[in-house]
Amino acid sequence: MIGKLKGVVDSFGEDFVILDVSGVGYIAHCSARTLQRMPKVGEPAELSIETHVREDMIRLYGFRSDAEREWFRLLQTVQGVGARVALGVLSVLEPEALASAIATGDKGSISRAPGVGPRLAARLAAELKDKAPAFAPVDPALVALAGAVEEGAAPRPVADAVSALVNLGYPQVQAAAAIAAALKSAGEGAEAKVLIRLGLRELAR
Repeated sequence: MIGKLKGVVDSFGEDFVILDVSGVGYIAHCSARTLQRMPKVGEPAELSIETHVREDMIRLYGFRSDAEREWFRLLQTVQGVGARVALGVLSVLEPEALASAIATGDKGSISRAPGVGPRLAARLAAELKDKAPAFAPVDPALVALAGAVEEGAAPRPVADAVSALVNLGYPQVQAAAAIAAALKSAGEGAEAKVLIRLGLRELAR
């Protein structure tokens, strides 16, 4: 099995890169995010590799980090998620952002991936929630706050503050994280306008 490739970028395709390793060109299928961050043609590059072997073919999937590869594997443990969908998820969310989205139940961010509808996004969030913190540090306060907002159990000022930031165009996971940080400095009894102001300050950092 191939676990890593180190060579020179030969060329790019729509969803793959060809890496020249000592004169042998390896086709590695990658997420859009990985392809965007690859060096230019002719420059050295290194990819973590996941090898899929079937009766009729061998296919390589390439990743810029081991964390991305681990998420690729983990995503496919959920029914309805194959390699293409897993790459789609990793194309719109970096590993740390994906871990936060799953831990906080942010189905909206997950469903931005091609091939992921609301039901599949909910299944991913539910089935992988307990595993997400192992892949990235997620603030327990953020998880608790996001869960309370999702269930309609958050205090009114907190829910209003998160909603206001979402209406300004911030993803819910970012809005919840900002308000969670704002709560720590302002205290539990803070008004919504105070939380919004502090939340925006957090997002501007």
